[in-house]
Amino acid sequence: MSKKWPYSKEELDRYFNDPESRRKNTLPPGSNPYVDTVVRPIPKRRKGLTGFFSNLTANEQLAQAYMVLSIIAGVMVLGAMTLVTTVFFMNRGGDLPSMQQLENPSLQLATLAYSADGAELARYALQNRSSVTYNEISPNVINALIATEDHRFYDHWGIDLFRLNTSVIKTILGDVQGGSTLTMQLARNLYNKEIGKEQTVSRKVKEMLTAVQLERRYTKREIIEMYLNTVEFGNNAFGIEAAAQTFFSKGVGELDTLESATLVGMLKGITLYNPIRNPNSSRNRRNTVLGQMIKHGHLEPAYLAQVRDSAIVTQYSSSEITAGPAPYFAEHVRQWLNDWSKESGHNIYTQGLIVYTTIDSELQQIAEQVVDEQMEGLQAVVNYEWSRSNPNWRPVAQNIDAYLQKTDYTPFGEFWQDSTHILQSFVRESAEFRQLKKEMNQEAALDSLFRSEAFMDQLKKDKTRLEAGLVSIDPRTGYVKAWVGGRNLEDDWYDHVSIAVRQPGSTFKPFVYIAAIDQGYSPNDVLMDSTIAYENPDGTIWRARNSNRVETGLMMTLRQGLSQSLNTITARLVLQVQPYNVAFYAKQMGINSRLNTVPSIALGTSNVTLLELTTAYSTLANSGIKHEPTVVTRIEDRLGNVLYEAKPQPVEALGEETALTVTDMMKDVIREGTGRRIRSQYNLRDYEFAGKTGTTQNSADGWFVLMHPDLVTGAWVGFNDPRMTFRTNWWGQGAHNALFLVGDYTRKIADGEHLSKEPFPLPKTFTAPLPGTNDPQRDRGQVIW
Repeated sequence: MSKKWPYSKEELDRYFNDPESRRKNTLPPGSNPYVDTVVRPIPKRRKGLTGFFSNLTANEQLAQAYMVLSIIAGVMVLGAMTLVTTVFFMNRGGDLPSMQQLENPSLQLATLAYSADGAELARYALQNRSSVTYNEISPNVINALIATEDHRFYDHWGIDLFRLNTSVIKTILGDVQGGSTLTMQLARNLYNKEIGKEQTVSRKVKEMLTAVQLERRYTKREIIEMYLNTVEFGNNAFGIEAAAQTFFSKGVGELDTLESATLVGMLKGITLYNPIRNPNSSRNRRNTVLGQMIKHGHLEPAYLAQVRDSAIVTQYSSSEITAGPAPYFAEHVRQWLNDWSKESGHNIYTQGLIVYTTIDSELQQIAEQVVDEQMEGLQAVVNYEWSRSNPNWRPVAQNIDAYLQKTDYTPFGEFWQDSTHILQSFVRESAEFRQLKKEMNQEAALDSLFRSEAFMDQLKKDKTRLEAGLVSIDPRTGYVKAWVGGRNLEDDWYDHVSIAVRQPGSTFKPFVYIAAIDQGYSPNDVLMDSTIAYENPDGTIWRARNSNRVETGLMMTLRQGLSQSLNTITARLVLQVQPYNVAFYAKQMGINSRLNTVPSIALGTSNVTLLELTTAYSTLANSGIKHEPTVVTRIEDRLGNVLYEAKPQPVEALGEETALTVTDMMKDVIREGTGRRIRSQYNLRDYEFAGKTGTTQNSADGWFVLMHPDLVTGAWVGFNDPRMTFRTNWWGQGAHNALFLVGDYTRKIADGEHLSKEPFPLPKTFTAPLPGTNDPQRDRGQVIW
């Protein structure tokens, strides 16, 4: 550079060391060799009220106008506040929150339900809200909030007079401003009924007076905590914790700077700046918040430039029960809590209770996955089987994959073509038909609905959807470990574990054998395998044949009759032990549904729920000791005080020797009987199981219950309407549908080391299977009948 400094060393020292020297204009115009324009004198910052307005602008006349207008506005505001406050207290002071309300603000807090291993299952609330303390909130959230909503928060006492004065001036000039501090907003959030939301001076005064009272009673930290716990974020998320979980699937303490700025930005408009619905608007608002954080010293200036264009990355998590990991179970728990709350006086929707349940989140995840996968395949089976003519009633294949590969067909095409009478019945039973009958005659209503393509498509879809239920219980405690009530709660709220009642078929047969063993019969006692006809007291004839219509005419042991699920043996046995005794044992062990004490009870003709049946089998697996199925272990209030704790009350429902003997007989069902696929197809030979399959008339229901000393699992497969059935007997058997669910589930949990290899204990008077059991006439026991 060719120019030289025009100052001496003494002048430079004086300039840098003497502040007064810097305030003087010592350089003549154009004398700075690095600036081509005239150097203007540095104005001296003036102090006081006049100086404040002079510092806003270099125009002295404009500064004076600002000052005069502000003074007038300030006097008007203070005068109006004084007048309105006086009148307000004279006439409507009672509308303000009471002292008790101020000291004990009421919030609606969601009740949270957790699995046994700590995973969140569901939230029960009118407003999805979880309370958190100040120390649990990320500093990023607090910094973003203060910088954006009320940067003088720590300096005012509830009312920011400067901000209020500025908002009045801007409102007069046409730019409407609120001027509310965080404390004033909190007052409105907490006491919106007392304060109101209308845009009036009266409301504003109530808001300010309440804010002052809040500041007197709470620290600044407590006010921030209460504010962040009360604000709404949309998507049924109330409070910062619920918002963090909803939009980012994490706790509020884990929020980073961008996530915090996004949520704080939503406070200006929960719909407009919703990151799910309006990501671009949300990003712009987030950047505005980041700018405020930079302005007030919470972030480095370069930060915004680095992240300005970055997209908002959300991980949405709905609080709806349907979106949870165990939706049917969560709904059952909600109903259980409703009953409990009526007795205890607690409100599960507003008090923020903590509920600990029995469910195992890993087992539940496996159960949900298995039901989804297996039912997709079984649905393909019925879709294809009913799409074509099948005069021989034989399955196209005996593996699911063969059906999943078929595509060129119309699901249930043949069924709807040949079953117009059933379709008409379905239409007549619909809610839409009942509604139309009020407006027109029946024929016109039917014609209208049959012409509605949308209605008919939905009706056929609902009626042909194959459903399922699966439940796992720890027999030693009664704790429910997995619960899948159906394929999709959004499609069908009908719980096939605890609500649906269906005929259990052959899964009810063990109760006949329990009654017999308890009355002194031996597993090796024999009965004739032949068709039986019995005349009921009312003159009707009850006939029993084997499901495959094959009777050998040979003598069979009771052990064989149960393992091979022979109707003839069971029917003869029930007439010996009497139906009412069978019903008695079933009731003792966990069946609560009404049972018809007629001979056909032996073949499972009385409706039961899957939960009841699995509970009864759990009693058997637990050596005759019954535990009621338990879903909730403990309930705490939001402060950790225990409100409820489950206290297991085991009951001896069955003698140990009888329970162990029948369990041993049912091992043969898995070793060589109708449940043998558990060992072969699912490679579970290293574990000892007992169980029973079940199928009802016309293949309407398929059942399977598998017993292990650690876990008892039951499954049901069928259509909601029992008039809909499997097309072929092969696929309609519980051994070929419900067993697939239990087998796949058990294989997966065995891989996860959830099952021990401990065997069932043997009865003291163990009766071994007869040698040469393939010859039923060899070494037989007592001939009963």
